Amino acid sequence: MSSTDTLQRPLRDLRISVTDRCNFRCRYCMPAEIFDKNYSFLPREEILRFGEIETLARSFVSLGVRKLRLTGGEPLMRRDLDVLVGKLAAIEGVDDIAMTTNGSLLARNAQKLADAGLHRVTVSLDSLDNAIFGKMNGVGAKADRVIEGIDAALAAGLGVKLNAVVQKGINESELLPLAQFAYERNISIRYIEFMDTGNTNGWKHEEVVPSQKVLELLQESFPLVSVADAAIGETARRYHIEGRAGFEVGFISSVTKPFCRDCNRIRLSADGHLYTCLFAQSGYDIKSSLREGETPEQLMSRISSLWGVRDDRYSELRSEGMAPVAKKEMSYLGG
Repeated sequence: MSSTDTLQRPLRDLRISVTDRCNFRCRYCMPAEIFDKNYSFLPREEILRFGEIETLARSFVSLGVRKLRLTGGEPLMRRDLDVLVGKLAAIEGVDDIAMTTNGSLLARNAQKLADAGLHRVTVSLDSLDNAIFGKMNGVGAKADRVIEGIDAALAAGLGVKLNAVVQKGINESELLPLAQFAYERNISIRYIEFMDTGNTNGWKHEEVVPSQKVLELLQESFPLVSVADAAIGETARRYHIEGRAGFEVGFISSVTKPFCRDCNRIRLSADGHLYTCLFAQSGYDIKSSLREGETPEQLMSRISSLWGVRDDRYSELRSEGMAPVAKKEMSYLGG
């Protein structure tokens, strides 16, 4: 069965937040002055259990989802995450299981996650410089620890991609070193424009570095050419070096080049709410239906109905000056 929304976008990608907790306080996501003083994290009993996540994932796969991505907060703060990966890997029809992580706990977990069936990790790395990185992550964590996790993931046979949020006046000096780091390890890197996710990151349009400027900077050192065969739902404009496999540079340009029209993602929060957009104001409580004993068919019907009326296109509305102000925090939705 396949499900499409009002803009004929198919449901293909489920992002599963397994916790709202994180050991970093990145400025663009969970600034410490907000989250350490005025924010209450979810109580344990409200968080979906692994079996519940598996049940919902099976319903989504029956509706056409082919990609599952584990997120947080920081997903590796959820104990025994490899057990969940094993459950998801056993679902027939899943083509790809990935995880987005800050990498700080990856070194000790990479091999068992790979053994359980995880295919890929996307690691957030905004700087190689420990001082800049510590400033951006808000807790003084060193980039060395994340690099150790990246190398452990590669050694375990996992696919690795880097994400770097670019914020004007903060880490612009790190753009080329990060590309060189990815080139040396023959992996992909994505540069992400600083986005107005949530309500606490103090987003200002003047702090956005347009992706085109980053591309022009990198092309001074790398002969990057466009990858033309972007898949439907691909969020990044991708570039590579002809004749070299592995290394790739992508740009996620939600501010300057909105890509809402192809979005095929839905997000499941750690407490069992469904969100049809990263910038959503509210979600749909699927956990109550699940815990009340609804059948897989009933759950599928609810999900299909929710997706069927979806008309989200926040980034396009932002460009038109019509976007809503209040939004859920990215740390809750999982990016």
